Amino acid sequence: MQVEISEQGPKLSRIISGCMNWGEWGANLSTDEAQKLIEDCLAIDVTAFDHADIYGHYTTEELFGNAIKGNSSLREQIQLITKCGIKLVTPHRPNNKIKSYALDKEYILQSVEQSLTNLHTDFIDLLLIHRPSPLMNPHEIAEAFTKLKNDGKVLHFGVSNFTTSQFEMLNDFIPLTTNQIEISPLHLDPFIDGSLDQCIKHKISPMGYSTLAGGKFFSKEPENNVIRINKVVNQLTEKYNATSDQILISWILRHPSGILPIIGSTKINRIQSAVDATNIQITDEEWFMIWEASTGAEVA
Repeated sequence: MQVEISEQGPKLSRIISGCMNWGEWGANLSTDEAQKLIEDCLAIDVTAFDHADIYGHYTTEELFGNAIKGNSSLREQIQLITKCGIKLVTPHRPNNKIKSYALDKEYILQSVEQSLTNLHTDFIDLLLIHRPSPLMNPHEIAEAFTKLKNDGKVLHFGVSNFTTSQFEMLNDFIPLTTNQIEISPLHLDPFIDGSLDQCIKHKISPMGYSTLAGGKFFSKEPENNVIRINKVVNQLTEKYNATSDQILISWILRHPSGILPIIGSTKINRIQSAVDATNIQITDEEWFMIWEASTGAEVA
């Protein structure tokens, strides 16, 4: 199932496959393994793939691109999301002397050209500014986005990790279709800092990363708040005949802003599990049970 993430935005699958760990930052998939994972995702209606230029120290986009290279039928079935703006110190970018941000027009245009080459595609479905920079100039970003749009190289634009004021500033210059944010029962900030309220106001769906808190719920030595949450989650797994990760994902899906969870696993069974979670509808009271377990106190 695909959803339209904004009135003028792209249609993306309800669950998004996160590609950060596909390459040398994680599973080190071969080209054939990456192609198989893409095909397996498509078979369960996961059609959106989330990248960033820096993943795998600037190598993971190329891995993915090699997996779809020459296969137009694959490219026609998927939506490619990528991000730019972070400069990493790595042998793959020998001119980068310090980790920093770059959001000037020239840098954005160059980054997109490189991503297009790496991904073996003529266009990117959705481009995000990876992180806001204290030096960002919305005029320059808007100029870059407009040129990319007019040239047909990027279809839609958004941001990642932006505060509400930063989002509003850039959105005044060019329409944004999403804000990709960290969110989980262990990271409640977006629920109270206005980020999700803003998405509802602008009728856009946020994308959520680290929705399972980087595996903290499955730690052998969990912290107290994780122990409390898992106690509630385990009760709900029995009620809904579900796994714990499915209950945690369903908790994210319950929010009216229409959060699209990004699943960073390279195991198709884990991605399938997230897809199955879209069929679980926990109650409001059960949602607050997990909230209370996270904070350690009842709501005011």
